[in-house]
Amino acid sequence: MIHIPPALKHRNFALIWSGLLISMVGSQMQQWALFWHISKLSDDPIAVSVVGGVRFAAVLCFSLLGGLVADRYNRRSILFFTQSTTMLIAVLLGLLTLFGKIQLWHIYLLTGIQAAAMAFDLPARQALVPNLVPRDILPSAFSLQSIAFNTGAIAGPALSGLVIGYFGQEAVYFFNAVSFLAVIFALLALGNIPQQQSEIRRGFKAAFGDIREGVLFILSQPLILSTMLLDFIATFFSSANTLLPYFAQNVLQVGEVAYGWLASAQSVGAVCVGLIASQYSHIRRQGPLLLGAVVLFGAATIVFGISRLYGLVFLALALMGAADSVSTIIRNTVRQLTTPDALRGRMTSINQIFFMGGPQLGEIEAGAVAQFFGVPFAIISGGVGTILGVWLVASMWPTLVRYNGDEPNVTTVPAS
Repeated sequence: MIHIPPALKHRNFALIWSGLLISMVGSQMQQWALFWHISKLSDDPIAVSVVGGVRFAAVLCFSLLGGLVADRYNRRSILFFTQSTTMLIAVLLGLLTLFGKIQLWHIYLLTGIQAAAMAFDLPARQALVPNLVPRDILPSAFSLQSIAFNTGAIAGPALSGLVIGYFGQEAVYFFNAVSFLAVIFALLALGNIPQQQSEIRRGFKAAFGDIREGVLFILSQPLILSTMLLDFIATFFSSANTLLPYFAQNVLQVGEVAYGWLASAQSVGAVCVGLIASQYSHIRRQGPLLLGAVVLFGAATIVFGISRLYGLVFLALALMGAADSVSTIIRNTVRQLTTPDALRGRMTSINQIFFMGGPQLGEIEAGAVAQFFGVPFAIISGGVGTILGVWLVASMWPTLVRYNGDEPNVTTVPAS
Protein backbone atom coordinates (compact mmCIF):
# COMPACT_ATOMS: atom_id res chain seq x y z
CA MET A 1 0.00 0.00 0.00
CA ILE A 2 1.34 3.43 -1.00
CA HIS A 3 1.32 6.08 1.74
CA ILE A 4 2.00 9.81 1.65
CA PRO A 5 5.80 10.09 1.35
CA PRO A 6 7.41 11.32 4.60
CA ALA A 7 8.99 14.38 2.95
CA LEU A 8 5.61 15.71 1.77
CA LYS A 9 4.47 16.03 5.39
CA HIS A 10 6.79 19.04 5.68
CA ARG A 11 5.08 22.20 4.38
CA ASN A 12 8.06 24.02 2.91
CA PHE A 13 9.31 21.00 0.99
CA ALA A 14 5.78 20.27 -0.26
CA LEU A 15 5.50 23.86 -1.53
CA ILE A 16 8.73 23.90 -3.49
CA TRP A 17 8.18 20.36 -4.74
CA SER A 18 4.71 21.23 -6.09
CA GLY A 19 6.07 24.28 -7.89
CA LEU A 20 8.93 22.30 -9.41
CA LEU A 21 6.53 19.54 -10.50
CA ILE A 22 4.59 22.03 -12.63
CA SER A 23 7.68 23.86 -13.88
CA MET A 24 9.40 20.63 -14.90
CA VAL A 25 6.58 19.86 -17.34
CA GLY A 26 7.24 23.13 -19.16
CA SER A 27 11.02 22.76 -19.01
CA GLN A 28 10.92 19.25 -20.46
CA MET A 29 8.49 20.38 -23.15
CA GLN A 30 10.98 23.06 -24.16
CA GLN A 31 14.03 20.80 -24.06
CA TRP A 32 12.63 18.19 -26.41
CA ALA A 33 10.96 20.82 -28.60
CA LEU A 34 14.35 22.50 -28.91
CA PHE A 35 15.94 19.30 -30.20
CA TRP A 36 13.10 18.90 -32.71
CA HIS A 37 13.35 22.57 -33.70
CA ILE A 38 17.08 22.26 -34.42
CA SER A 39 16.55 19.06 -36.42
CA LYS A 40 14.17 21.05 -38.64
CA LEU A 41 16.62 23.93 -39.03
CA SER A 42 19.54 21.62 -39.89
CA ASP A 43 19.88 18.11 -41.32
CA ASP A 44 23.22 17.50 -39.58
CA PRO A 45 23.08 15.60 -36.22
CA ILE A 46 26.07 17.61 -35.02
CA ALA A 47 23.83 20.73 -34.99
CA VAL A 48 21.88 19.30 -32.05
CA SER A 49 25.09 18.30 -30.30
CA VAL A 50 26.29 21.92 -30.32
CA VAL A 51 23.59 22.60 -27.71
CA GLY A 52 25.45 20.22 -25.38
CA GLY A 53 28.71 22.05 -26.00
CA VAL A 54 27.15 25.43 -25.26
CA ARG A 55 25.58 24.15 -22.03
CA PHE A 56 28.80 22.56 -20.85
CA ALA A 57 30.80 25.74 -21.56
CA ALA A 58 28.38 27.73 -19.40
CA VAL A 59 28.50 25.16 -16.60
CA LEU A 60 32.29 25.03 -16.73
CA CYS A 61 32.56 28.83 -16.51
CA PHE A 62 29.97 29.49 -13.81
CA SER A 63 29.36 26.30 -11.80
CA LEU A 64 32.06 26.78 -9.14
CA LEU A 65 30.97 30.39 -8.66
CA GLY A 66 27.36 29.22 -8.40
CA GLY A 67 28.24 26.85 -5.57
CA LEU A 68 30.12 29.55 -3.69
CA VAL A 69 27.16 31.92 -4.03
CA ALA A 70 24.80 29.19 -2.74
CA ASP A 71 26.93 28.78 0.41
CA ARG A 72 27.45 32.50 1.02
CA TYR A 73 24.00 33.92 0.24
CA ASN A 74 20.31 33.15 0.72
CA ARG A 75 19.45 30.12 -1.42
CA ARG A 76 15.78 31.06 -1.74
CA SER A 77 16.67 34.48 -3.18
CA ILE A 78 19.09 32.89 -5.65
CA LEU A 79 16.36 30.55 -6.90
CA PHE A 80 13.96 33.46 -7.34
CA PHE A 81 16.46 35.21 -9.62
CA THR A 82 17.44 32.14 -11.67
CA GLN A 83 13.86 30.97 -12.20
CA SER A 84 12.83 34.46 -13.36
CA THR A 85 15.76 34.55 -15.79
CA THR A 86 14.90 31.22 -17.39
CA MET A 87 11.26 32.32 -17.71
CA LEU A 88 12.38 35.38 -19.68
CA ILE A 89 14.51 33.20 -21.99
CA ALA A 90 11.50 31.02 -22.79
CA VAL A 91 9.51 34.14 -23.70
CA LEU A 92 12.29 35.32 -26.05
CA LEU A 93 12.46 31.92 -27.79
CA GLY A 94 8.69 32.01 -28.28
CA LEU A 95 8.68 35.54 -29.72
CA LEU A 96 11.57 34.86 -32.12
CA THR A 97 9.83 31.71 -33.36
CA LEU A 98 6.41 33.36 -33.61
CA PHE A 99 7.72 36.15 -35.84
CA GLY A 100 9.84 33.82 -37.97
CA LYS A 101 13.17 35.35 -36.92
CA ILE A 102 14.64 32.33 -35.11
CA GLN A 103 18.04 31.09 -36.27
CA LEU A 104 20.42 28.48 -34.88
CA TRP A 105 22.66 31.10 -33.30
CA HIS A 106 19.67 32.50 -31.39
CA ILE A 107 19.00 29.07 -29.93
CA TYR A 108 22.65 28.54 -29.01
CA LEU A 109 23.01 31.99 -27.39
CA LEU A 110 19.81 31.76 -25.33
CA THR A 111 20.63 28.17 -24.36
CA GLY A 112 24.02 29.37 -23.08
CA ILE A 113 22.42 32.11 -20.97
CA GLN A 114 19.91 29.63 -19.58
CA ALA A 115 22.69 27.16 -18.73
CA ALA A 116 24.60 29.92 -16.93
CA ALA A 117 21.50 30.66 -14.83
CA MET A 118 21.12 26.96 -14.06
CA ALA A 119 24.75 26.85 -12.92
CA PHE A 120 23.61 29.06 -10.04
CA ASP A 121 20.16 27.46 -9.71
CA LEU A 122 21.07 23.82 -9.13
CA PRO A 123 23.58 24.26 -6.26
CA ALA A 124 21.10 26.49 -4.43
CA ARG A 125 18.17 24.13 -5.10
CA GLN A 126 19.97 20.93 -4.08
CA ALA A 127 21.59 22.52 -1.03
CA LEU A 128 18.20 23.89 0.07
CA VAL A 129 16.59 20.44 0.41
CA PRO A 130 18.39 19.43 3.66
CA ASN A 131 17.23 22.77 5.11
CA LEU A 132 13.59 21.82 4.45
CA VAL A 133 13.37 18.25 5.84
CA PRO A 134 14.97 16.27 8.69
CA ARG A 135 18.14 14.35 7.89
CA ASP A 136 16.58 10.90 8.23
CA ILE A 137 14.04 11.41 5.42
CA LEU A 138 16.40 12.84 2.82
CA PRO A 139 16.06 9.68 0.66
CA SER A 140 12.30 10.32 0.52
CA ALA A 141 12.89 13.96 -0.44
CA PHE A 142 15.32 13.11 -3.22
CA SER A 143 13.01 10.36 -4.47
CA LEU A 144 10.24 12.95 -4.73
CA GLN A 145 12.56 15.31 -6.56
CA SER A 146 13.26 12.51 -9.01
CA ILE A 147 9.50 11.99 -9.38
CA ALA A 148 8.96 15.71 -10.05
CA PHE A 149 11.67 15.78 -12.69
CA ASN A 150 10.57 12.58 -14.37
CA THR A 151 6.84 13.31 -14.22
CA GLY A 152 7.67 16.47 -16.09
CA ALA A 153 9.82 14.40 -18.42
CA ILE A 154 6.86 12.09 -19.13
CA ALA A 155 4.22 14.76 -19.67
CA GLY A 156 6.61 17.32 -21.16
CA PRO A 157 7.89 15.43 -24.24
CA ALA A 158 4.47 13.90 -24.94
CA LEU A 159 2.79 17.32 -24.72
CA SER A 160 5.65 18.81 -26.71
CA GLY A 161 4.90 16.62 -29.70
CA LEU A 162 1.16 17.35 -29.48
CA VAL A 163 1.62 21.11 -29.06
CA ILE A 164 4.12 21.36 -31.93
CA GLY A 165 1.85 19.29 -34.16
CA TYR A 166 -1.35 21.25 -33.45
CA PHE A 167 -0.34 24.72 -32.24
CA GLY A 168 3.18 25.32 -33.54
CA GLN A 169 6.71 25.39 -32.14
CA GLU A 170 6.36 28.77 -30.41
CA ALA A 171 3.47 27.56 -28.23
CA VAL A 172 5.82 25.21 -26.37
CA TYR A 173 8.11 28.08 -25.38
CA PHE A 174 5.22 30.22 -24.14
CA PHE A 175 3.81 27.33 -22.09
CA ASN A 176 7.19 26.85 -20.45
CA ALA A 177 7.37 30.53 -19.55
CA VAL A 178 4.00 30.35 -17.79
CA SER A 179 4.98 27.18 -15.89
CA PHE A 180 7.83 29.02 -14.12
CA LEU A 181 5.22 31.06 -12.22
CA ALA A 182 4.46 27.97 -10.11
CA VAL A 183 8.02 27.90 -8.73
CA ILE A 184 8.13 31.68 -8.24
CA PHE A 185 4.89 31.65 -6.22
CA ALA A 186 6.17 28.69 -4.15
CA LEU A 187 9.39 30.57 -3.35
CA LEU A 188 7.39 33.60 -2.24
CA ALA A 189 5.30 31.39 0.07
CA LEU A 190 8.31 29.69 1.69
CA GLY A 191 9.31 32.57 3.92
CA ASN A 192 12.71 32.67 5.58
CA ILE A 193 14.65 29.37 5.54
CA PRO A 194 17.53 29.09 8.06
CA GLN A 195 20.84 27.86 6.64
CA GLN A 196 24.46 27.68 7.73
CA GLN A 197 26.13 30.27 5.54
CA SER A 198 29.88 30.35 5.04
CA GLU A 199 31.68 33.54 6.00
CA ILE A 200 31.51 36.20 3.27
CA ARG A 201 35.07 37.25 2.57
CA ARG A 202 35.75 39.92 -0.02
CA GLY A 203 38.12 39.67 -2.96
CA PHE A 204 39.18 37.19 -5.60
CA LYS A 205 41.73 35.49 -3.35
CA ALA A 206 39.13 34.80 -0.68
CA ALA A 207 36.68 33.43 -3.25
CA PHE A 208 39.38 31.18 -4.72
CA GLY A 209 40.22 29.93 -1.24
CA ASP A 210 36.58 29.06 -0.52
CA ILE A 211 36.24 27.19 -3.82
CA ARG A 212 39.50 25.36 -3.09
CA GLU A 213 38.08 24.33 0.27
CA GLY A 214 35.18 22.64 -1.53
CA VAL A 215 37.50 20.85 -3.95
CA LEU A 216 39.72 19.58 -1.13
CA PHE A 217 36.69 18.31 0.74
CA ILE A 218 35.52 16.23 -2.23
CA LEU A 219 39.01 14.84 -2.80
CA SER A 220 39.03 13.72 0.85
CA GLN A 221 35.73 11.82 0.46
CA PRO A 222 36.13 8.63 -1.66
CA LEU A 223 32.38 7.96 -1.76
CA ILE A 224 31.57 11.40 -3.16
CA LEU A 225 34.44 11.37 -5.66
CA SER A 226 33.70 7.87 -6.94
CA THR A 227 29.98 8.57 -7.43
CA MET A 228 30.82 11.77 -9.34
CA LEU A 229 33.18 9.94 -11.69
CA LEU A 230 30.67 7.12 -12.15
CA ASP A 231 28.02 9.68 -13.05
CA PHE A 232 30.32 11.38 -15.56
CA ILE A 233 31.34 8.15 -17.28
CA ALA A 234 27.79 6.83 -17.59
CA THR A 235 26.29 10.06 -18.90
CA PHE A 236 29.20 10.68 -21.28
CA PHE A 237 28.89 7.34 -23.04
CA SER A 238 25.10 6.97 -22.93
CA SER A 239 24.06 10.49 -23.92
CA ALA A 240 21.89 9.42 -26.82
CA ASN A 241 18.90 11.65 -26.09
CA THR A 242 19.86 14.27 -28.65
CA LEU A 243 20.00 11.54 -31.31
CA LEU A 244 16.41 10.46 -30.61
CA PRO A 245 14.83 12.83 -33.20
CA TYR A 246 17.06 11.34 -35.91
CA PHE A 247 16.49 7.78 -34.66
CA ALA A 248 12.72 8.36 -34.62
CA GLN A 249 12.60 9.89 -38.11
CA ASN A 250 15.24 7.89 -39.96
CA VAL A 251 15.28 4.47 -38.24
CA LEU A 252 11.75 4.04 -36.85
CA GLN A 253 10.20 6.43 -39.38
CA VAL A 254 7.68 8.02 -37.00
CA GLY A 255 6.41 11.59 -36.62
CA GLU A 256 6.18 14.25 -33.91
CA VAL A 257 3.60 12.60 -31.64
CA ALA A 258 5.30 9.18 -31.62
CA TYR A 259 8.62 10.92 -31.03
CA GLY A 260 7.12 12.72 -28.04
CA TRP A 261 6.10 9.44 -26.43
CA LEU A 262 9.55 7.96 -27.00
CA ALA A 263 11.09 11.04 -25.41
CA SER A 264 8.99 10.44 -22.29
CA ALA A 265 9.75 6.70 -22.04
CA GLN A 266 12.80 7.04 -19.78
CA SER A 267 10.79 9.06 -17.30
CA VAL A 268 7.99 6.48 -17.21
CA GLY A 269 10.48 4.00 -15.77
CA ALA A 270 12.02 6.60 -13.49
CA VAL A 271 8.71 7.65 -11.95
CA CYS A 272 7.77 4.04 -11.21
CA VAL A 273 11.04 3.56 -9.32
CA GLY A 274 10.74 6.97 -7.62
CA LEU A 275 7.27 6.16 -6.28
CA ILE A 276 8.60 2.99 -4.66
CA ALA A 277 11.73 4.64 -3.26
CA SER A 278 9.81 7.62 -1.83
CA GLN A 279 8.10 5.28 0.66
CA TYR A 280 11.38 4.48 2.40
CA SER A 281 13.50 6.55 4.75
CA HIS A 282 16.52 4.32 4.23
CA ILE A 283 17.88 2.15 1.41
CA ARG A 284 20.38 -0.62 2.19
CA ARG A 285 23.26 -2.05 0.11
CA GLN A 286 23.49 1.28 -1.65
CA GLY A 287 26.92 0.71 -3.22
CA PRO A 288 26.12 -2.55 -5.06
CA LEU A 289 22.68 -1.22 -5.96
CA LEU A 290 24.21 1.92 -7.47
CA LEU A 291 26.76 -0.01 -9.55
CA GLY A 292 24.14 -2.53 -10.69
CA ALA A 293 21.79 0.27 -11.74
CA VAL A 294 24.44 1.86 -13.96
CA VAL A 295 25.25 -1.52 -15.57
CA LEU A 296 21.53 -1.95 -16.33
CA PHE A 297 21.50 1.57 -17.77
CA GLY A 298 24.31 0.65 -20.17
CA ALA A 299 22.72 -2.68 -21.16
CA ALA A 300 19.36 -1.03 -21.87
CA THR A 301 21.16 1.56 -24.02
CA ILE A 302 22.59 -1.26 -26.15
CA VAL A 303 19.09 -2.75 -26.59
CA PHE A 304 17.83 0.69 -27.61
CA GLY A 305 20.51 0.99 -30.29
CA ILE A 306 19.93 -2.41 -31.87
CA SER A 307 16.11 -2.31 -31.77
CA ARG A 308 13.98 -1.58 -34.81
CA LEU A 309 10.56 -2.11 -33.21
CA TYR A 310 8.85 0.92 -31.67
CA GLY A 311 7.59 -1.00 -28.61
CA LEU A 312 11.01 -2.51 -27.86
CA VAL A 313 12.69 0.89 -28.14
CA PHE A 314 10.13 2.32 -25.72
CA LEU A 315 10.76 -0.53 -23.24
CA ALA A 316 14.54 -0.12 -23.46
CA LEU A 317 14.25 3.62 -22.83
CA ALA A 318 11.95 2.96 -19.85
CA LEU A 319 14.53 0.57 -18.36
CA MET A 320 17.20 3.22 -18.85
CA GLY A 321 15.06 5.69 -16.91
CA ALA A 322 14.36 3.24 -14.07
CA ALA A 323 18.05 2.45 -13.67
CA ASP A 324 19.02 6.12 -13.81
CA SER A 325 16.44 6.97 -11.14
CA VAL A 326 17.91 4.43 -8.71
CA SER A 327 21.39 5.78 -9.41
CA THR A 328 20.32 9.42 -8.95
CA ILE A 329 18.52 8.83 -5.64
CA ILE A 330 21.47 6.98 -4.11
CA ARG A 331 24.08 9.45 -5.38
CA ASN A 332 22.20 12.47 -4.05
CA THR A 333 21.59 10.87 -0.66
CA VAL A 334 25.24 9.87 -0.24
CA ARG A 335 26.56 13.30 -1.16
CA GLN A 336 24.17 15.39 0.91
CA LEU A 337 24.55 13.24 4.03
CA THR A 338 28.33 13.27 3.76
CA THR A 339 28.63 17.04 3.24
CA PRO A 340 28.32 19.76 5.95
CA ASP A 341 25.58 22.33 5.25
CA ALA A 342 28.06 25.19 4.80
CA LEU A 343 29.76 23.24 1.97
CA ARG A 344 26.72 21.78 0.21
CA GLY A 345 26.50 24.49 -2.43
CA ARG A 346 30.14 24.09 -3.43
CA MET A 347 29.92 20.30 -3.40
CA THR A 348 26.84 20.42 -5.65
CA SER A 349 28.47 22.91 -8.01
CA ILE A 350 31.53 20.70 -8.46
CA ASN A 351 29.26 17.70 -8.93
CA GLN A 352 27.33 19.74 -11.50
CA ILE A 353 30.43 19.85 -13.69
CA PHE A 354 30.51 16.05 -13.63
CA PHE A 355 26.83 15.24 -14.13
CA MET A 356 26.15 18.05 -16.60
CA GLY A 357 29.54 17.88 -18.25
CA GLY A 358 29.11 14.16 -18.89
CA PRO A 359 25.91 14.38 -20.93
CA GLN A 360 26.83 17.65 -22.66
CA LEU A 361 30.23 16.37 -23.79
CA GLY A 362 28.57 13.02 -24.47
CA GLU A 363 26.10 14.72 -26.79
CA ILE A 364 29.03 16.09 -28.81
CA GLU A 365 30.70 12.66 -28.86
CA ALA A 366 27.44 10.94 -29.83
CA GLY A 367 26.74 13.47 -32.57
CA ALA A 368 30.24 13.12 -34.00
CA VAL A 369 30.11 9.30 -33.95
CA ALA A 370 26.63 9.38 -35.51
CA GLN A 371 27.88 11.73 -38.23
CA PHE A 372 30.55 9.26 -39.34
CA PHE A 373 29.23 5.82 -38.33
CA GLY A 374 25.47 6.26 -38.05
CA VAL A 375 23.03 6.86 -35.19
CA PRO A 376 22.54 3.20 -34.10
CA PHE A 377 26.30 2.60 -33.79
CA ALA A 378 26.70 5.76 -31.69
CA ILE A 379 24.03 4.53 -29.26
CA ILE A 380 25.29 0.93 -29.02
CA SER A 381 28.92 1.91 -28.47
CA GLY A 382 27.81 4.29 -25.72
CA GLY A 383 26.12 1.46 -23.83
CA VAL A 384 29.27 -0.67 -24.05
CA GLY A 385 31.39 2.25 -22.80
CA THR A 386 29.09 2.71 -19.80
CA ILE A 387 29.46 -0.91 -18.65
CA LEU A 388 33.24 -0.73 -18.99
CA GLY A 389 33.20 2.51 -16.98
CA VAL A 390 31.37 0.81 -14.09
CA TRP A 391 34.03 -1.90 -13.99
CA LEU A 392 36.76 0.77 -13.88
CA VAL A 393 35.18 2.75 -11.02
CA ALA A 394 34.44 -0.40 -8.98
CA SER A 395 38.06 -1.50 -9.38
CA MET A 396 39.47 1.86 -8.30
CA TRP A 397 37.13 2.44 -5.32
CA PRO A 398 36.24 -0.85 -3.58
CA THR A 399 34.78 1.28 -0.75
CA LEU A 400 31.84 2.01 -3.03
CA VAL A 401 31.30 -1.70 -3.70
CA ARG A 402 31.06 -2.38 0.06
CA TYR A 403 28.98 0.69 0.94
CA ASN A 404 25.71 -0.21 2.70
CA GLY A 405 24.31 3.21 3.61
CA ASP A 406 24.15 2.91 7.39
CA GLU A 407 27.85 3.59 8.06
CA PRO A 408 28.53 6.49 10.45
CA ASN A 409 29.24 9.75 8.60
CA VAL A 410 32.64 11.12 9.55
CA THR A 411 33.10 14.33 7.61
CA THR A 412 36.01 16.63 8.07
CA VAL A 413 36.70 19.85 6.23
CA PRO A 414 40.31 19.93 5.03
CA ALA A 415 42.27 23.05 5.77
CA SER A 416 42.40 25.39 2.80
